[in-house]
Amino acid sequence: MQHALQALEPHLPVLGQDLTKLDDEQVQDWDQFILRFTKLQDALGAQLYPALLAYLQEPFEDRPMLDKLNRLEKMGYLVSVEQWQSLRAIRSRLTHDYPTDDALKKAYLNDTIDSVKLLKDLLDRVADAIPN
Repeated sequence: MQHALQALEPHLPVLGQDLTKLDDEQVQDWDQFILRFTKLQDALGAQLYPALLAYLQEPFEDRPMLDKLNRLEKMGYLVSVEQWQSLRAIRSRLTHDYPTDDALKKAYLNDTIDSVKLLKDLLDRVADAIPN
């Protein structure tokens, strides 16, 4: 994801008219970035957070995801459940919405770029908690 983001850096923030001028390489960079962003967000929620709770011996394996997120927030691994839900909403828009309006596409892409730091911070919080 970071590699794709570096390739996109000269073209950020995205302007609506820029979307019609993308060359094949830029389209590939966006595809790579979006795929890796969504996969990382999915992996955190579906694999890493449940594994973290198991590692911490928290009995949450059969609990709903919202309960797991609330517990992780109380333990300091999430800043807030609302931030996580906003990341999930961004991921859902990327995978399920197909807007035709360039202004909406631009907004989605810029929101995703803006949320990379939050996603990385969440990953770093877990990495910092695991002893080497």
